[in-house]
Amino acid sequence: MEAHSGHSYPPALSSLESARLVQVVKDWTLGKGLAVRPPPTAVTAETELLGTLGMSAPVTLFPSPFPKVCFDQARSVQKAYNELYAKISQNETFISQIVADVAGGDDFIANLWAVHLRVKKEGYAQPLSLGLFRSDYMVHQDRGSAQDAHARPQIKQVEFNTIASSFGGLSTKISELHKFLALTEYPLLRDPSSHFTYDLPANESTRGLAAGIRSAFEAYGPSDLGFSTCVVFLVQRGERNVFDQRHLEYELQRQSAVPVFRLPFAEILTRTSIADSGRRQLLYRLPSNPERIFEVAVVYFRSGYGPADYAQPSDWDARYQIERSAAIKCPTVLTQLAGAKKVQQVLATPKSSSSPSELSKFIPEDAPQYQDVWQTFTNIYPMDGSEAGLAARKLATDPEQCQKYVLKPQREGGGNNFYRSAIPPYLKSIPESHWNSYILMELITPPPVTNVILRNGNLEKGGVICELGRYGACLWNQDTGDILYNEDAGYLLRTKGDQSEEGGVAAGFGCMDSCNLV
Repeated sequence: MEAHSGHSYPPALSSLESARLVQVVKDWTLGKGLAVRPPPTAVTAETELLGTLGMSAPVTLFPSPFPKVCFDQARSVQKAYNELYAKISQNETFISQIVADVAGGDDFIANLWAVHLRVKKEGYAQPLSLGLFRSDYMVHQDRGSAQDAHARPQIKQVEFNTIASSFGGLSTKISELHKFLALTEYPLLRDPSSHFTYDLPANESTRGLAAGIRSAFEAYGPSDLGFSTCVVFLVQRGERNVFDQRHLEYELQRQSAVPVFRLPFAEILTRTSIADSGRRQLLYRLPSNPERIFEVAVVYFRSGYGPADYAQPSDWDARYQIERSAAIKCPTVLTQLAGAKKVQQVLATPKSSSSPSELSKFIPEDAPQYQDVWQTFTNIYPMDGSEAGLAARKLATDPEQCQKYVLKPQREGGGNNFYRSAIPPYLKSIPESHWNSYILMELITPPPVTNVILRNGNLEKGGVICELGRYGACLWNQDTGDILYNEDAGYLLRTKGDQSEEGGVAAGFGCMDSCNLV
């Protein structure tokens, strides 16, 4: 894909130009907080304990060309997706069937469901639910014929994230970086292709996500117990992506001076308690001043999305304590389960002559939002014992056919999937009774793009694959179904080398990027 007709992209750089641009980017990223903590292998144990170091997040030197029609498509459908997943989280019967389909081979999903059932038995204390979502897409363009070469590109959904949708803080920063470079550095390059106007869309993901948290904080209202109310970010110990989270915190405090505290997931039972009242308010004690108590209005999960966060049985008790409390959760267990890959597969199953599509249970077929959402789906298949599942098992275990697919478990975060030739041996390594906890997705074929990645001080130039994430913020009443807040909340572009399968930035596969609309 060329950014400007008749010119290659990105612009060619001489060694001197490259050195200058790299230095400018390094200084800007550290000066503006487009940064991460260094990995343990890069620092001494003593320095790591002091927590004094940061390093530039991996970034592209240029914004990647991205079809404007696809960018607009993702933006226009986000509010419909927000409402769709709010409705899914309210449909306990639907989610219970999803859990039944996959829990036999997935203890993590089964344990999440057990937390919900445990709270349901005593009754939920808080009907309001907050979602900070991210819907991830790749550009798809049919290939193989002369007609395909002129086919209009469209987005196809990779996944929908309902918990710990990261990089909203850094995505605003990378957009600002590329705008800065377009004004100050690109015009100085010798290559003529660098002198054209860049179409760099505004990106207010930090503001949009913080506004979603603020809407929940305000909806919670003042404390009945006379305490100051606060927001708690549940985080992982040793979090490298701390600055991404801090940017949301700083923006939230800038917007309305909301007290925000970071609480490691492993310390929930130590630092919080449930008030001895009918409302079951969640109380938080400052570790630096245990006599100072805050009432928690909103709990924002940036941890708790994978089995590693539940190393001890007490960690499940901690999740139960949060879930049964009166704090507004982002997300609740039901909303987290709504983000399971199995939900995505079921929604993308076409209707048959004998039954409607599952999507139509949540969005009427005659509503314009139905087609808007449906057009983003790609081919996804179950791996169960149904007719469709048995057909998918054949594809997944065939050495030739599997080259077109990715096998996905019910997990968030990078590094969990199995691609192409890795699928058959992996399936052989696990009991066949566990296969139904996976889905098989047809690989999306994005058009070729070239860029330069700056990672750990080194440049990597070549073909890249871009993945667009669209953020959404939604607050709803789980009992009545009322939507109290529903907004698009900016975008994320992650880019990786075209030889890499996984795209997670925090997992070390991808880098931060922004869109140059073409």
